[in-house]
Amino acid sequence: MSAASGSPPSGAGAGGSPGSRKSGLMRCFELSTADGISATPLVTMSVPVNLFLTALVTTTYPLAASAIGLFTAAPYVANFLHIFAMPALTRWKAPKALTVAAATLHLVTWVALGVMLPWLPRDNPALAGRWLIAWFFVSSIFAAIMGVSWNSWVQEWVPPRLMGKYFGPRNRLVQIATLLFLLIAGWIIGHWRYAIPAFQGIIAGAAILRLFSLRWQWVSPTRPLRPPKGAGLTVGEQLGVLRRSGSFLAFVAFGCIWSFAANCFGAFYQVFMFNQVHLSAFEVGVTATLAQLGGALSLPAWGVLLDRYGNKPVMIVSLLLWQLSNFFWCFATPSNPFLLYLLWLWAGATSAGFVLGQFTILLRVLPVEAKNLAIGFNLAVTSLFAASAPIIGGFLLEWALSLHADTLAVYHVCFLLQPIMALAGAFVLFRVHEPEASPLHVVVGAMRNIRTLGGVLGLSFLTNYFFQSSARQKKHSPSFFTGMPD
Repeated sequence: MSAASGSPPSGAGAGGSPGSRKSGLMRCFELSTADGISATPLVTMSVPVNLFLTALVTTTYPLAASAIGLFTAAPYVANFLHIFAMPALTRWKAPKALTVAAATLHLVTWVALGVMLPWLPRDNPALAGRWLIAWFFVSSIFAAIMGVSWNSWVQEWVPPRLMGKYFGPRNRLVQIATLLFLLIAGWIIGHWRYAIPAFQGIIAGAAILRLFSLRWQWVSPTRPLRPPKGAGLTVGEQLGVLRRSGSFLAFVAFGCIWSFAANCFGAFYQVFMFNQVHLSAFEVGVTATLAQLGGALSLPAWGVLLDRYGNKPVMIVSLLLWQLSNFFWCFATPSNPFLLYLLWLWAGATSAGFVLGQFTILLRVLPVEAKNLAIGFNLAVTSLFAASAPIIGGFLLEWALSLHADTLAVYHVCFLLQPIMALAGAFVLFRVHEPEASPLHVVVGAMRNIRTLGGVLGLSFLTNYFFQSSARQKKHSPSFFTGMPD
């Protein structure tokens, strides 16, 4: 029986003998591992830019650049809107019940897509695009709710000091599953030449695995581990705290610039690989796999640097190494596709330090008195910039393509703008005050020992890394928790 139904747990919460608590935690860990592995395909397919959806909207239903921009913006709009619904939802149901309910509805939307695909008009991309954008927005709403409630639920049954012990092995298995899925999905889509049944088959397989995931979530014997906190400051008082938090507001401003820069043309890198460089779905899957591997291999080294020298200087160095390499996208053509493999490999490992630092620096600049409001404010504001970016980028790209016949040159100019905007944002990051950070030149010297640099950012590795770093959890506040939602 679940905690959501009010039944007593099997030793995973407070109370009971030490042996029963340990047994309950191990049972939860085993179920969470099985849940994570089986949820991987559907979770991977649900991110804004991924192999499955990019192949769908560039080959099977070739959408215009403006429509792809709107499509990519849908999850960020959902991230903004769900903030206002979460307080009422959390009062309505416990985190576990809310997680399972949102995940079930999210699964229903994907099953609906599988059924709907043959009926979408391939000869009318504009109409197909409107249906796909509406579908992805609804699906993203449930994914956003699921992610937040899952994070809250996990904190109920795993003490912060045991995050690394329990989730380190689990997330390594989840990442192996992610890599396998990317390769298998790419091979299926490419082998059956982007046929609708190929996409339907992948959705069917992911949906079946998700059913097992939901079952394992529901039978997990958990209940709240910590008592609820007492009343804090009023909303007005918390807003006053935010206004006086200069470093936090500077970090939010940097996040807005970065979110816009990363998402303005970020959705079109894989579109470029499909349509201009003419890579197959399997080859694009290989680049995504290299990105995941590069990020995973570099994360331990980045974690050591972040702990030793501080987040801000390491983030700046990582951003420089990453964005300088992005200028080479302006030289990618169908005659040198090998360059893309190197770029994804290099960018992944270098970007890992930057994005990991983004998570951890927030812990240091958050005003403790208004922590929850600050987290919501940061997510809301940056989501708006992230949502507007691909819409603007899509319309700009479509406008430029209508004026110039040289498609490659248009893409190269757009790819030139992204690293320029991202590097400009680094100047705002300098204004963020972080205690105990080391001078920038010290970090540059320390990075000479890093040997594993590669791959475009594997975001799941970055978020899962928080489970594995128990030292980081002890060093920072354990109440702010980030993980890959299952």
